[in-house]
Amino acid sequence: MPTAVIVAHGQPSEPDPAEASLARLATQIDQLTDRVTVRSATLAAPGALEKVLDDIPDGSAIYPLFMAKGWFVTSALPKRLEGRAVRQLDPLGVDPQLPNLVARALRPLIDEQGWSTTSTDLLIAAHGSGRSRNPAAVTHEFADRLAGLISLKSIRCGFVEEAPSISDAAKMTGDHAICLPFFACTGGHVLDDIPAELGKAAFRGPVLPVVGELDEIQSHIARTLDGAFAD
Repeated sequence: MPTAVIVAHGQPSEPDPAEASLARLATQIDQLTDRVTVRSATLAAPGALEKVLDDIPDGSAIYPLFMAKGWFVTSALPKRLEGRAVRQLDPLGVDPQLPNLVARALRPLIDEQGWSTTSTDLLIAAHGSGRSRNPAAVTHEFADRLAGLISLKSIRCGFVEEAPSISDAAKMTGDHAICLPFFACTGGHVLDDIPAELGKAAFRGPVLPVVGELDEIQSHIARTLDGAFAD
């Protein structure tokens, strides 16, 4: 059976928990595929990617679980793959189906709250960057496309590493507000920084799982990996 490897950044300061979390996600996606065996590795765990690459057949696919097609996807990961008979797919964050899938995840949550879409503010909590405009640009492009699919009261973006901060953006939302962590995986920013920022703003709305852990997204990743070997 063909093999696909889901690769994420991981957490350099504490690589093991992120490696284990990604492995659990890969197992869940593996159960949803029809024709692919799904493995995983983070870039941060020393030797983890190379160990998996040594163990998979030629022609395997590498799926970058990243929200932007930035340096890690275009430079760091390809360098680690040099000389390997594998092919790198596009990352999750640039998937054209992403806004539609998130819209599908939002509607039932809004209904559960007893709200209407037009009374609901969405706070997108993203990473951003103090060095590159690309991560924020990807986030804003996603927000613009999402706005064309679901009629929300507002969509506001806040960032961990640039302005506006998540807390400043959260303060602009009303009583009917949902937070979407625009991250591929659960890590330190999601577990620590986002809750702290929401606390500063006294944000009390529901917080969705990170994008990569939404049920709709996991099913879509499984279909994408199956499709990579459709022929």
